[in-house]
Amino acid sequence: MFNKMLAKSIYILLGICLLQNKTIQAQSTVNKIDTLSLDIKQAEKIFQEKNLSLLAKHYDIEVNKALVLQAKLWDDPVLITDQNLYADNRFFEHGTRADGTPEGQFYVQVQQLIKTANKRGKQVKMAQTNTTISEWQLKELLLNLRYQLKTYFYTIVQLLNNQEMYNDEMQELDKLLEGMSAQYKAGNIAKKDLMRIQALQLSMQQDATENMKQIEDNEAELKTLLQMTGATFIKPMKNEVNVISSKPEKTITELLGLAKENNTTYQLEKLQLQYQQQNFSYQKALAVPDITVAPSFDQNSNYIPNYWGLGLSLPLPILNGNRGNIKSAKWQVKQEEAQLQQVEQQMENNVM
Repeated sequence: MFNKMLAKSIYILLGICLLQNKTIQAQSTVNKIDTLSLDIKQAEKIFQEKNLSLLAKHYDIEVNKALVLQAKLWDDPVLITDQNLYADNRFFEHGTRADGTPEGQFYVQVQQLIKTANKRGKQVKMAQTNTTISEWQLKELLLNLRYQLKTYFYTIVQLLNNQEMYNDEMQELDKLLEGMSAQYKAGNIAKKDLMRIQALQLSMQQDATENMKQIEDNEAELKTLLQMTGATFIKPMKNEVNVISSKPEKTITELLGLAKENNTTYQLEKLQLQYQQQNFSYQKALAVPDITVAPSFDQNSNYIPNYWGLGLSLPLPILNGNRGNIKSAKWQVKQEEAQLQQVEQQMENNVM
């Protein structure tokens, strides 16, 4: 029985030594690397300036603004020409005969597509809606990333406080264990009482080691958000006081109004519905045929020399009529209406 208790006591002491060594190594590593102290405002400033996800979303907005510009542009005209290459043993024969009639032939036509049913205006509106969607997606991303930033920031604050507490308690346990060891050697306490303190110290060391691991994990996530690399340890400053200003209570109607104005999920779903409605209108406009205007000049192959003509062409919407796309766009509008209603109900329940 005594041998078992002795072996158990040895295992506990070995475990304490190993955990103390790991904790000391982790803490000494933190002490060796550079430490950067930041408050939450400084961290948010660095985050907004350097975060690559936000930068990519900013570029996405610029991409959609460029597409708005493209939608406003007219289609380029098409130039068609036909020249005589070889005739009467001569190349590119052009000129006039003795009677003044043209000799040789060339033909020139310029075709210009004219879109009807305000198709260009509808495309511009769709591109503008896409730009607004990108802006709200940026706001949503910013909110989510700022929430993550503050979560990691204040979690590290709490974990560092915990680590200080563990260090203080382990120092007190060391003193207690030293005193109880002396009492045990003097025969004043039983072996089991000494082992109980040893087990408590082992448990405390395990908690401290796990706490250090959590600090390292949160540090890695925080540094990723701030786009920092290397061995710098970010130490959040703890001297902040959150002041909540008292405001008059608002009615449910006022709160719902504020939610609709600022809730990114609701606004994005609302814009998706708007885009599908615009697309439905555009698909119906595509059923209206566009007109191609084609002025032309024919030097010497028409019923008179130097012929000037004007051609008009348009497709006949008999077989196609864009019917499938119109029907698809109509059902997409209904789908977005149902999704918007679902989002609105969920938002109202959250506000309530």
